[in-house]
Amino acid sequence: MKTDVLQFGTSRFLQAHADLFFSEARVPRSVTVVQTSGNPERAKRLPALADPDGIPIKIRGLLDGQVIDKEQRVTSLKQAFSTHTDWDAVCAVFKDVDFVVSNTSDIGFAARPEDMDAILAPTASFPAKLTHLLFMRYHAGSAPPLLLPTELLPNNGHALKSRLLEIAETALADAGFRDWLEQMVAANSIVDRIVSEPLEPAGAIAEPYALWAIEAAPGVRAPCDHPSIQIVPSLEGPERLKLHILNLGHTIMADWWLQDGRPEGQTVLDVMQSERRGALEHILISDVLPGFAARGLEEDAKHFITATLERFSNPFLRHLISDIAGNHSEKLDRRIAAFFDWASTGGVLSAPSLSAILDRNRS
Repeated sequence: MKTDVLQFGTSRFLQAHADLFFSEARVPRSVTVVQTSGNPERAKRLPALADPDGIPIKIRGLLDGQVIDKEQRVTSLKQAFSTHTDWDAVCAVFKDVDFVVSNTSDIGFAARPEDMDAILAPTASFPAKLTHLLFMRYHAGSAPPLLLPTELLPNNGHALKSRLLEIAETALADAGFRDWLEQMVAANSIVDRIVSEPLEPAGAIAEPYALWAIEAAPGVRAPCDHPSIQIVPSLEGPERLKLHILNLGHTIMADWWLQDGRPEGQTVLDVMQSERRGALEHILISDVLPGFAARGLEEDAKHFITATLERFSNPFLRHLISDIAGNHSEKLDRRIAAFFDWASTGGVLSAPSLSAILDRNRS
């Protein structure tokens, strides 16, 4: 069966994010799902993903002050294959798709020794398998598809294309193919939605908020018309908003949790239902907002702070502070210290509450 999209990854995030968008679009898109890991447990969900009746996505949380608790259905998934057992079927579909979407975990682009073999090994990485599929498509005389990776990596499109070119240069050594790959468009993007729980055998529970920001560039286009998909001039704004408001807010809560002696079972919602909600909001408005204003993003930051506080107050989400507090030192550097570096361009940022957190952890 021909589909518009070939998707690498079977995660609940993709089900509640891109796959739901494709179902809800003004002109819905059809999707073939491909599992690349060969994990036998995950392979069991493949038939359920392609259920003709669709899969359930429960949207639960707050939106504009209103409680949302509804079920939607993903109907975009038409077939599901594994690269380990259905390679010929994957090849047949790949030659005609317009878009390739991936979400193969943050280490999905990591190199493996067998990636550089001319004969594709079943254990090769996702980029190696994609390179061989593209090589087949090149020899069929087809134009390259548009690549839309959603892995949480900086410049994820550029990173994926770089890996593909590296593998092609060593494993396939075809100058014409390399030129064809150079012309292929791989878009950078950032995605955001909290998908809290899986449903069995397929489906997920997710918050109402959702974003897929795709960086504008020659040849880049949205895979469908959906309000959560935005083509933006630069990803710096969406990335900084997420990192220095949402993620920074989580790290402030984690710091309080550590200072309080690690109270067992404390959640983000517990904090938002305590007197510390006011303290958190004060830091975001008094310390963080001026930094975004200095970078010309004041209005965007105001809206994002409002949305973040609402997301943190989701009554359906049990987000443990203990899960957030891991690698606290590194997160302080990336989310708070780096904020000072970014926001202080052209002047010194006064953010006493954030400074106190850094000083306390460095003493």
